Amino acid sequence: MRRMGRAKKYKSPLNLTALMDVFTILVFFLLVNQSTTEILESPREIVLPESIVETKPRQTVVILVSGEEVMVQGERVASLADILESPDSDIPYMQERLQRLQESVIGVNTQTVAESKEVTILADRAIPFKVLRKLMETCTNAGYTRISLAVTQTAHQG
Repeated sequence: MRRMGRAKKYKSPLNLTALMDVFTILVFFLLVNQSTTEILESPREIVLPESIVETKPRQTVVILVSGEEVMVQGERVASLADILESPDSDIPYMQERLQRLQESVIGVNTQTVAESKEVTILADRAIPFKVLRKLMETCTNAGYTRISLAVTQTAHQG
């Protein structure tokens, strides 16, 4: 009983050094992994062309062109077969969707995207140029004059 009584009298203070080390490592990890660049993730069914890219991507309206359909900011606007068969050089529903994006500004990020009048096209490398030309013409008719084509960055050979 005496030993138990003595053990209760001597409480060791909490060692904060190890706890502070863990928090310091956590803060450094979060600071290092905070990314300032935005990487556009392309779906698995789309194989982007390769290029040596020097500039970083900006936040823009994204047009995704797969083997079957065209999507603007995640909303399906046309099928690839309809675009190929259409004699028009414009895609009406896509132009409407682009104009709606300009009008429906919510928040700072959306306002920046709408004011930039810039669009990024993620298209599979097997997509015919005729389709890309119609997409680009529709974008310029809707007021989006800066068009970027997304590519996969490769190492600089020099």
